[in-house]
Amino acid sequence: MTILGIDPGLGLMGYGAIEKLKNGTLVPIDYGVVETPKDEPLPVRLAVLEKGINMILEKFRPDEIAVEELFFVNNITTGIPVAHARGVTLLTCYKYCQKLYEYTPGQVKQAITGYGNADKGQMIRVVTAMLRLKAKPRPDDAADGLAVAICHANTSRFSGEFGIK
Repeated sequence: MTILGIDPGLGLMGYGAIEKLKNGTLVPIDYGVVETPKDEPLPVRLAVLEKGINMILEKFRPDEIAVEELFFVNNITTGIPVAHARGVTLLTCYKYCQKLYEYTPGQVKQAITGYGNADKGQMIRVVTAMLRLKAKPRPDDAADGLAVAICHANTSRFSGEFGIK
């Protein structure tokens, strides 16, 4: 089963594609980011994002897609453009594959490290080790995409709890 994990963002949207073998082994396929031009208006950036997601979907043909939910700490205003990007991400992915699942940042951290408040460094080290990567995935957004995919792979037996209804 091919799983695509997405860390939504407007400037950088991280993704990670993995294969979950029948024996439960997770094999990395690819990871990276879709980057949008900072100097363009929001509608243009959203269109770039949609095009990038469609290219990823066509390339990897995932069976299931997992997306991280947004988490705002201080400033909701800066989160609104990211929410727009997440909306485009969800719509584009749902049109491709109705097996779409969402996880909170805490759920992803818990599934990867066993600790829901793990820091970025811990997450990257564990993702690197779990997938037996030769180097840490860069940028961090790509590592986050892989983490979301791993989270789903390890919790997919409970997928009814996390799927889009």
